[in-house]
Amino acid sequence: MPRPIALITGAGSGIGAAIAARLAVRHDLILTHLANDDDLRHVVGQAQRAGADVVSVIGDLTREATIGALEREIDQANERLAILVSNAGAYPRTPWNNLDLPTFRHQVETNLITHAACAKLASPALCRRGVGRIIAVSSVLTQLGRVELAGYIAAKSGLEGLVRALARELGLHGVTVNCIRAGSIEVPAERAVVDDPEAMVGRQLERQCIKRRGRPEDIAAAVEFLVSPDAGFITGQCLTVDGGWCMT
Repeated sequence: MPRPIALITGAGSGIGAAIAARLAVRHDLILTHLANDDDLRHVVGQAQRAGADVVSVIGDLTREATIGALEREIDQANERLAILVSNAGAYPRTPWNNLDLPTFRHQVETNLITHAACAKLASPALCRRGVGRIIAVSSVLTQLGRVELAGYIAAKSGLEGLVRALARELGLHGVTVNCIRAGSIEVPAERAVVDDPEAMVGRQLERQCIKRRGRPEDIAAAVEFLVSPDAGFITGQCLTVDGGWCMT
């Protein structure tokens, strides 16, 4: 019997790669990533060893050509598409006084509009199936704020609103729509943008109840729960996975 298909955006590294590894055990995969690089090839190989058939869509999801390629793969998947994990995004830091409107618009497009575009492509197949899951990856910073991240935080806040709106509309068709607010997750890319990683880690652990860094696998475990049958009565919610940093 053909396996259901999970679409995971931004799956080439970090959180997306960990989600792909989890879901590959029971699903075939459609993965998106910016480039056909060694990171993506590692993720694909790991998923294939778990038994998954894997299709990759390469490119920036803000580009029409990439969205078109993704649409073709979703059409091929048809009603086997069971899950969308909308994870792709970017974390650009720009002081507010240096942030021009074109840059702000691009940050919103990257971290909100692309999520809406992927949900728009995936939702017809999920609704036809009569049961489906959409999970969007947001950030605990929507609750806390942070300097130099106005575009990112505004976009992620909009993403959480989109999740609630889609939960209302798509629940009529058996589709749940939820959000994960990720805390401070340790990924290789952060060391390229942090001046003093050791000091940053120390400050972060002081903020958390759980005195270790978050790992991509922590987010993947939450995704695995929300896409499971056990979560079929949960929709329109934001699940915070941050080691007890923010309590609301």
